[in-house]
Amino acid sequence: MRALPPAIRPAVPPGPPPKGAGGGGRIVLPLAVTLGIQVLVAMASVTVPVLAPVASGETGIALSYLGVFMAIFYVGGMVSTLASGDFILRYGPIRISQCCLLLCGAGLAATSAGSIPFMIPGALMVGMGYGPVTPASSHILARTAPPGLMSLTFSLKQTGVPMGGAIAGALVPALVLLLGWRGAALGVGGLCVLLAVLTELSRVALDVERQADRPMTFTGATEPLKMVLSLPSIREMAATSFFFASMQFCLTTYFVSYLATSLSMPLVQAGLTLTVALGAGVVGRVLWGGIADRLVEPRRLLGALGLLMAVSASATCAVEPSRHYAPILVIGALFGSSAVGWNGVYLAEVARLAPAGKAGTATGGTLFFTYFAGVITPPLFGAVAGAGHRYSFAYLLFAVPVFLFSLLLFRKRSDR
Repeated sequence: MRALPPAIRPAVPPGPPPKGAGGGGRIVLPLAVTLGIQVLVAMASVTVPVLAPVASGETGIALSYLGVFMAIFYVGGMVSTLASGDFILRYGPIRISQCCLLLCGAGLAATSAGSIPFMIPGALMVGMGYGPVTPASSHILARTAPPGLMSLTFSLKQTGVPMGGAIAGALVPALVLLLGWRGAALGVGGLCVLLAVLTELSRVALDVERQADRPMTFTGATEPLKMVLSLPSIREMAATSFFFASMQFCLTTYFVSYLATSLSMPLVQAGLTLTVALGAGVVGRVLWGGIADRLVEPRRLLGALGLLMAVSASATCAVEPSRHYAPILVIGALFGSSAVGWNGVYLAEVARLAPAGKAGTATGGTLFFTYFAGVITPPLFGAVAGAGHRYSFAYLLFAVPVFLFSLLLFRKRSDR
C-alpha cells in the first residue's frame, strides 16, 4: 500500500482543477465524494447486525453466530486493506472505491439467501469492500486537506462511518417491516451499486495520480506492516486502534441485540437507539477533530476518549429493563460519541506521523490491527454474552483493557 513518492510524477497529468475544487475550495469535491462512499460501506457493514434479531427468528440461526459473521467480515477487511496499496496506485482510489461498493452490494445479496453457505462468502465480500475505502480516501485527503485542518478534515470524512450506521439503524428496521429482512439487505446493497455508478462522474478529477503501468507485487502488501513494526509512534497508533476498535465493534455489533433481548425493547426502538448513539458519534468526530487541531494534543485527546468509552460501556451494567428510556439514551450517546468518535483524530495523527508520501501505507498498516480487533472481539463478546444474555457483563469485561491502555496515552512520548 505504498503512497506515491514525491519524486514520481502522476501518470495522468492533473490538468486544471475541477469546478468547485480549486483554490480554497479544493477540498470540497474530495471530501464530499469520500464521505458519500464511506457512508454507504458503513451502512452495509451495520445492516446485518441491525436486522439480525428478525433474521435469526426466521432462519433459526442463533444470534451468537452474529459474532462469527462479523469476524469473517473483518478477515475480509484485513486482507483487502493490506493488499489495496498497489491497486490504489495503479487504478486510482476512486476506481478501487467503486469496486468496494460493488463488493458490498454483492455480499449483502448473498447474505439475503439466509443460509450459512451463502452468508459466509457474503460476510467476506462485504468485509473486502469495507477494508480499502479508508486507505483510498486517505490517499486523496492527505494531498488535498489544508495542513492546519488535517484532524478536522479526516474527522469530517470519518463521520461517514457513524452516519452510515445511524442511517442503517433508522432505515433498516423500517425496510424489514416493509420488505422483510431479505428485502432490507437487498435494498441497502442496491444503494451501494447505485453510488458506484454515480461516482464515475468524479473519477477523472480525483484519480489523477494513478499509475497505469505500476506492477502488482507481494511487497506492496507487506510494506504497511513493516512500517508499523519499525516506527514506534505508528506502532502506538496501531495499538490504539486495536483497543478502541474493540469497543466500537462491541457497540455497533451487539447494542441492538442487547436492547432487544436483555431489555425487551422493540426492534424499531432499539434501532433508533443505535441511531442516537451513532449520531452522537457523528457529532463527536467533528468536535474531537476541531479540538485536536486547536486545543488538545491529539494523543492526549485519544486517551481521554478511551477513558470515556470504557466508562460508558461499563455503565450498561446499571441499566435495568424498565420504562425509563432516558438513561439508556444518555449512555448510548456517551458511548457513541467516544467509541465511534475517535477515528478521525487517530487517522489524522497517523497521517502526520507517517513519512512523507506514505500516509496511505501507514493508514493501511494500522487499519490491519483495527480490523484484527473486529476478527476476535465479536466472537469473544458473543461467547461471553451468550449464556443468559449477559450483555452488560460482556461490556464491562471488554472495557477494562481499554481503560488501562488509555491511561498510557497520557504519558510523554519520547519519539515521533
